[in-house]
Order: sequence, then C-alpha cells, then structure tokens
Amino acid sequence: MPDTSPPTLSTLAELRHDDLGEFLYLAGRLDSNGSAAVWPATRTFARKDLRINAAAVDYCDGAGLALLYELIQSGGVVEGLPQRYTALLNELDPQTPLKVEAPATRPGFLIRLGSKAADVWRGVYDLLAFTGELTEAWLVLLRRPSILRWGDMIEQCVKAGVNALPIVLLVAFLLGVILAFQSAVPMRQFGAELFVANLVGLALVRELAPLMTAVLLAGRTGAAFAAELGTMKVNEEINALVTLGLEPVRFLVLPRILAVTLMAPLLTVLAEVVGIFGAGLVLLSFNIPLTTSAAQVMDSVGFSDYIGGLAKATVYGFGIAVIGCRRGLNTGAGASAVGASTTQAVVSAIVMLVVSDGLFAVAFYYLGW
Repeated sequence: MPDTSPPTLSTLAELRHDDLGEFLYLAGRLDSNGSAAVWPATRTFARKDLRINAAAVDYCDGAGLALLYELIQSGGVVEGLPQRYTALLNELDPQTPLKVEAPATRPGFLIRLGSKAADVWRGVYDLLAFTGELTEAWLVLLRRPSILRWGDMIEQCVKAGVNALPIVLLVAFLLGVILAFQSAVPMRQFGAELFVANLVGLALVRELAPLMTAVLLAGRTGAAFAAELGTMKVNEEINALVTLGLEPVRFLVLPRILAVTLMAPLLTVLAEVVGIFGAGLVLLSFNIPLTTSAAQVMDSVGFSDYIGGLAKATVYGFGIAVIGCRRGLNTGAGASAVGASTTQAVVSAIVMLVVSDGLFAVAFYYLGW
C-alpha cells in the first residue's frame, strides 16, 4: 500500500517507500533557503528512475526549479508538481539530456591524406600570393624609390643591425677562440699550430660567420618581425591600413626586408674580423704573433671566399626577413596566434638556413670555389 501518512511541515525532503518502490518526497517552500537546506540530501538520493513526489510543494522559485532540474537531469521523474510551477519547469526543458560529447573517431586514411594535401596547397597558395605581392612592391619601388619609407627603414636598420651588434660580436669572438683552441691542441702534436689561423679564417669567412650571424638574426629579428606584424594583425591594424588604401607589403614589409638584407652582410664582416682576432689571441699563447696570424689568414683566404660568405649572408638576411614578415601577416586570431607565428617564423628560418647552406655548398663545389 502507498505511504499516505501526512507530511510534517518541518520535513522538506524525505525518501519514502510504497508498493512500487521508493520515491523522494518534497514538501514546503523550495525557495533559496529551503532548496539550500535539502540540496545536499537530494544529491545522495539522485539516480536513474527515481520518482520525486512534489505534490506538497507550496512555493517554488528559481532555486527550487534548479533543484528539480538537476534531479531530472540525473534521471528522476517529477510527479504531482502544481501546474503553476510545472509550466516554469518546462521552460527549462528538463527532458533534454546532458550533452555528452561523442568519442573522437580517427578519420580514414584518405580523409587524412586529403586534409594534409589541402593544408599543403593552402600553404603553397599563400606563399605564391605573398611572393607576387612582394615582387610587385619591388617593381614599384624600382620605378619610384620615393614611395619607400626611408625613415622606417633606417629605424629597422638600427634595430636589426646596431642593436644586434653586441651579441653578434660576442658570439663571433667566442667562436674564434673556441675554434682556435680546439684546433691548436691536436695540431701542436705535429708542429702545425701555425696553420690554425688558416683553418679558422677559412671556416669563419666561408661558413661559420654568415651562418652564425643568420641564426642570431633568425632568433632575434625574424621573431621580432613576426611578433610585431602578428600583433598588428590581431589588433586589426593591418585591416585599418588596407581601409586607408595603404598596401601592408609596401608599407610594412619592404622597409624590414631591405634593412635586414643590408645589415646581414655588414654584421657578417664584423663577425669575421672579431672571430679572427679572437683566434689570434689564442695563438699568442702558442708564441705566434698577431701579425703572423693575420698574414696566414690573408694568404689562405681569397677574394672569392669573402664574396661567397657575403653572398650567403645577403641571401640569409633576405630569407629571414621574408619569413618573419610572412608569418606575421598570416597570424590568426587571439594572443596565442602571435606566439604560434613567432615560433613558426624561427623554425622556418632555421630550416631555410640549413637548406640554403646545402645549396650553396653544392653550387660552390661546381663553381670551383
């Protein structure tokens, strides 16, 4: 037989039993105070197929409706709730189950392959579009040099060249010292420490000075370009320039590319001089004067070696600036996109340096340099 005993006014929530099983009995005022008093207890009762008898509820506001909504979402069924409160409860659509995300399924091989191919195509298309815009800007600049913002270019030269000079010279000096010391120790066993100057001079001029300078520019200047332009893209400043009729490539990219392309070979020359000087200081400890070291370097390093190193530095600087600017202009939305663009700019620049250095090695081999 059903439990028909009258409820006490002091009992707001109670678990009762009848012939059909058990049900949760709610009575009294389900306002903020009453709901807060019974909510912890109802959560212990909540389960699937639980019947909630709310016939004795004489007042129910938003807090009470939230309590009933949670019970229904847990699988319970409300019975006997007065009609004036049932209409409000139905507005919450409590019969809608909690949204459960479907387990992630890995797409098929063809779908993954097509997605990767589409990403590659979009990347190639963006690269071609940027190359076309940059080429057009260069042609316009050659016809009308006055369109270039020379003040901005000089400012970028200061940032990319003058401000980078201390770290470049420090690394070049240490590189020359390390190369000379590591080479002189084994070569001294054969009485050939004099030729350490030849080795260090050729290594710095042909390979290490341009590459080391480019790596520093990639981590410093290329990342800065990506971050600056990426922040402008996120803040809608790039769109504002387009609205004003200003081309972002000519207005923002050209001064940066010219600045880094000019500063990279200059920094490389200074790095070569400082690195050779550091090697000469090491050779002093082996009783080899600086003048002798300088004479050995000048005898072993030819003009083609200098030209080849400067050509490498120029290409490296141009590539670093282009990659940094392109990554910055392609930045997505949000602050995290700026960090992603900066990381991609540095990684892409380093990959470009490695690939370009290999191509230069092959080209110099066939040219006899």
